[in-house]
Amino acid sequence: MAEVQHGAAFRDALIFLAMAGVIVPVFHRLKVSPVIGFLLGGLVLGPHGLARFAEPVPWLGYVTITDIGSVMPLAELGVVFLLFTIGLELSFERLKLMRRLVFGLGTAQLLVTATLIAGFAWLLGLPLVAAIIVAFALSLSSTAIVLPVMAEKKRLATTAGRTGFAVLILQDLAVAPILITITAMASPAGGSAVLSFVKAFGSGIAVIAVLVIGGRLLLRPLMKLVARSGSQELFLAACLLVAMGSGLIASAAGHSMALGAFLAGLLLAETEYRHEIEVTIGPFKGLLLGLFFTTAGAQLDLMALIRHPGLLFGLATLLIVIKAGVLVALLRAFRIPATAHAEVALSLAPAGELGLVIIAAGGTMGVIRPDIAAIASILVLLTMFTTPFLHSAGLALSQRKRVTSLPAEAVTPQEGAGQGKVIVVGFGRVGQVVADMLARNRIAYMAVDVEPAVITNARKAGIDALFGDASRKEFLQRIGIAQARALVATSSDPDAVERLVRVARAERPDLVIIARARDAEHAAKLYSLGASDVVPETVEASLQLAENVLVDIGVPMGLVIASVHERRDEFRAVLQKSGVTPRPSRLARRPSLRRDAPEPKAGDAEEEAGG
Repeated sequence: MAEVQHGAAFRDALIFLAMAGVIVPVFHRLKVSPVIGFLLGGLVLGPHGLARFAEPVPWLGYVTITDIGSVMPLAELGVVFLLFTIGLELSFERLKLMRRLVFGLGTAQLLVTATLIAGFAWLLGLPLVAAIIVAFALSLSSTAIVLPVMAEKKRLATTAGRTGFAVLILQDLAVAPILITITAMASPAGGSAVLSFVKAFGSGIAVIAVLVIGGRLLLRPLMKLVARSGSQELFLAACLLVAMGSGLIASAAGHSMALGAFLAGLLLAETEYRHEIEVTIGPFKGLLLGLFFTTAGAQLDLMALIRHPGLLFGLATLLIVIKAGVLVALLRAFRIPATAHAEVALSLAPAGELGLVIIAAGGTMGVIRPDIAAIASILVLLTMFTTPFLHSAGLALSQRKRVTSLPAEAVTPQEGAGQGKVIVVGFGRVGQVVADMLARNRIAYMAVDVEPAVITNARKAGIDALFGDASRKEFLQRIGIAQARALVATSSDPDAVERLVRVARAERPDLVIIARARDAEHAAKLYSLGASDVVPETVEASLQLAENVLVDIGVPMGLVIASVHERRDEFRAVLQKSGVTPRPSRLARRPSLRRDAPEPKAGDAEEEAGG
């Protein structure tokens, strides 16, 4: 019997993996969020879809998900990792920069919308506690759909993108206190509601204090110790340990695992390991979150839609109208340009995945009756399906007017810290000299290295430095290669430099890439991979020796410098012929970087830094 149950669980997992292998590439090609695909897949293959006919048509039992409970624990881990990565994206510095939009506009949106929905739900006959929880759940929007949709259409840097992102940040932050509130409302029969609130919030504060204090003392040393090993597998294990361990601590205190994972992510957001953690844990989060959406879609009762189509579609429409109307009013009050109103309001009007988390928590705690939870979940799922289409409609309305850009007080997760900077990959002796010369010319830069001690020392010196493997496309995207001014590869490892140049060139065809080469042969290979300029160690050492010899035996300095530059150009021409002619280097054409050029004036340096 146990073997049969295990076989069914593995079958459902296999069906999901097959579905993921189809959904992700197909929906990516269609430029639609895979979240919609997972929801539809769960709806079609779940117990309320084709699986209903598995008994009269036995073969359907092999290609449908008949038992959601068998994969639900894994699906819940998707939510844990989602909250963990959301915490990673919410550094305290970013929140400070965005405080007006996040804590002003975002808070107003959540409270006003929840109040209106709660009042309407209470008038419909819902108990007050259930009405409040459902209202907060429906007030949230879908971060997992909205941000990818905006990123796909390059809308994140616009007024609408940054404003929408600010509201989503506040909603994500609000999940933790909402979950604590649900625990507080789940008082035992006959118990004091006030005492229940005090106990729940007291334990919530205690959990937060333990995680914050323990995290600040242990997380950075732990990640540094693991990073020193150089083992990617061990680093992954440490990331999983932190996310799940923090969640289990919160769960042991009677709160949601998502709360603990969120706090752990928020603490790690302040460390130099943040982006490497995001990249490392990304595949697990994506896969498990896809499973969560699949199970969510599988729980959508089609028969309920068939029995009450008018009621459910009417409530879904009313929800979108209420949320959009509140947002438009608040956007006007906060003096957001009118060109962004339609896009922001329609993009955030549907409910989101965290609403499902809150509804599930309320049902588990007994705060929301099963029938109410089912209807609320249907409303969340129905409106989530409309998110891409409503965003397109809002964008079409916005583009009728001139689109303006918001003052840069917000930074989206896709806009990395490297915006407008030179990225120096490899911060050993060579990288530090390059960085020093950039600093002397007042050019902003960021350092990246895979040695934790190097990054720790750099950050102590006030340098913008991050730990991570820059040869991975996802990491480069997160640190801001799309906005970087140039990339300098200074590693002494030839293979690492080659991987970096190849990936960076594929990601940014117009990027200036300067690379360090071991010798002439290696330089030719880097040119063929797309480097803009290459500095071979053996060639430069030879030229330096020749220059010193000529000067010391009395040849005039001007002639020596001219001959050295001429020979360097000859070497470069030969190397470029050996590989592929590189893209022109803007840095190489700048007179201030030539050794025989006059020293730049202070005003020139300031202009260079501002350019």
